[in-house]
Amino acid sequence: MAVNPPKTKVLFSANQRLQKLKEAFLGKYEESPLFYACAPGRVNLIGEHIDYCGYAVLPMAIEQNILAAVSLNNTHTIQLANTDPKYKDFSVSVSELTIDRENPQWHYYFLCGVKGVQEQLSLSSLPGIRCLVDGTIPASSGLSSSSALVCCAGLVTMEANQKAISKVLLAETCAKCERYIGTEGGGMDQSISFLAEEGTAKLIEFNPLRATDVKLPDGAVFVIANSCVEMNKAASSHFNIRVVECRIATKILAKTRGLEWSGLQKLGALQTELGLSLDKMLDVVEEVFHPEPYSREEICNLLEITTEQLCNSILSANTQHVTHFKLYQRARHVYSEAARVLQFKAVCDSSPDGAVLQLGNLMNQSHASCRDLYECSCLELDQLVDICLQAGAVGSRLTGAGWGGCTVSMVPIERIDSFLRTVKEKYYMPDARRAALVKQSLFVTRPGGGAAIFTEE
Repeated sequence: MAVNPPKTKVLFSANQRLQKLKEAFLGKYEESPLFYACAPGRVNLIGEHIDYCGYAVLPMAIEQNILAAVSLNNTHTIQLANTDPKYKDFSVSVSELTIDRENPQWHYYFLCGVKGVQEQLSLSSLPGIRCLVDGTIPASSGLSSSSALVCCAGLVTMEANQKAISKVLLAETCAKCERYIGTEGGGMDQSISFLAEEGTAKLIEFNPLRATDVKLPDGAVFVIANSCVEMNKAASSHFNIRVVECRIATKILAKTRGLEWSGLQKLGALQTELGLSLDKMLDVVEEVFHPEPYSREEICNLLEITTEQLCNSILSANTQHVTHFKLYQRARHVYSEAARVLQFKAVCDSSPDGAVLQLGNLMNQSHASCRDLYECSCLELDQLVDICLQAGAVGSRLTGAGWGGCTVSMVPIERIDSFLRTVKEKYYMPDARRAALVKQSLFVTRPGGGAAIFTEE
């Protein structure tokens, strides 16, 4: 795999979208773009909410992406526009890049990427940038449109400053800088956006970041279905509450095992410290935690800390209001889901008879765990998963953060036409709003390539 993101010359006459974006850019800024950058969205096949606990995940890039046309000047201003009129124009001086995490607008995600790469490269100043963004990833759908925008902006900033950064470093930088907007994610979305390769899913492992090809079985395809319920991770605290619950669970488990707990933040790091298997970690969870939610007082007593220490050192800015934490359920999900990822890869690697059914079964177990233990599903997602299974999928689950967004289903090739027809009839057509969105909401997907720079041939 090439170390740096690819740079290719493209014949625009053969690429309608690039040609259209060039014309729109010309109309907007009265000059031609210098270069184009794109970063794909992703679908996570299995391994939900475990990247930020230090565990491997198994996503693939999708064909839908964020594409930006860019020109440079010496105005020291970043001018941003979007081909979708619902996203307003924005301009800011390069010396005043501030991100308002209370108000997660589209342009702040772009600025996260700019700021992250500027800091990574220690750039004292930036050139003026004019940028027109065109996205085909549905927003707030669990297909990582926001992270793709951050990655695209990081790539734009690298190219605008004529620097070369490796895909791995770009992925790590963009994962870190998305936290400027308040999302404490684990790095899966940014990693697959840069490290993806056409035709293969990837096992993404962290610390150090690495990606391994996973050949998906012949005989089945993956279908994405959007529940049409939107969820913006940065705008709600659901996501960060789960991060904090896992952090508290880590610390309590570490303390009961006599470890120095204050430096431990992740359930994965705890497993490494203890040197136990994932199955044994599940036994420890059963032994230590009760299923009832833990109050702040109980957590403080167990860790022998004050409420003030809990608020300052463990809770994040948008979880200060939380009074009860479900530690047993969250830890059980993380350790069992981490094991399912490894089982999924093992089945793909050995491709036994019945591989498709085995993988489908793992996806079904993953959805049940997300729904019952991690509680990151919603009524519509559960309904959609049921319809997908009735329609002929061997496995179906929510993908992405949850609380809305998409499902991913594994469907035997011979059933694909009847599957799409049934899901359309049962989930989309009875509801006028969903019916209007069905074309971009229900589609077969294949593993796509990673982020890239284009210039016109």
